[in-house]
Amino acid sequence: MNLDFEKLNGLIPVIIQDAQSMNVLMLGFMNKEAYEKTLNDKIVTFYSRSKKRLWTKGETSGNFLKVVDIKIDCDKDTLLIKVNPTGPVCHTGTDTCFDEKNEDKVLFLQQLQQFIDNRKQTMPENSYTTELFKKGINKIAQKVGEEAVELIIEAKDNNDELFLNESADLFYHILVLLSQKGLGIKDVVNVLKQRNNKYLSN
Repeated sequence: MNLDFEKLNGLIPVIIQDAQSMNVLMLGFMNKEAYEKTLNDKIVTFYSRSKKRLWTKGETSGNFLKVVDIKIDCDKDTLLIKVNPTGPVCHTGTDTCFDEKNEDKVLFLQQLQQFIDNRKQTMPENSYTTELFKKGINKIAQKVGEEAVELIIEAKDNNDELFLNESADLFYHILVLLSQKGLGIKDVVNVLKQRNNKYLSN
């Protein structure tokens, strides 16, 4: 990357973004040495303007920023670095330097899918999910149908709590069915993306 360090007297701004949640975590600055160290170590190192030295994020707290991807902007004077943080990013103890929670509730579906896939592989005793897998695809599909009917019934009433609980039950059993088929939530998301792109182009 041919970065332009001259516009800000040897420094470039660096936007740090969580690679999973896609939330912006902080803004820092790098000189050429900090940039090269970041590339080599795969851990974000900044140039501290107050301390006048290189500063690896997490060197005192242990909350490092592990590099996933680095992108340069069109003017070649700003970096976007996607990371996996190992803890809170801000020195105040908050998730981000903008006092926001670094979370993505939709991402939980992927984590839940991984949990279900693990159940399928390990089949631990006294597990409801294990029992579903033992019964096979016909029973799992039947359970999805039952949960769908219960959701429809609750949709006709005005109890949002019961409706949301039935929605959660249906989502869970769909994930189990996907796992049984050797598929996952990402495969469904890909289909939705393809459909959305098709709709937008029409």
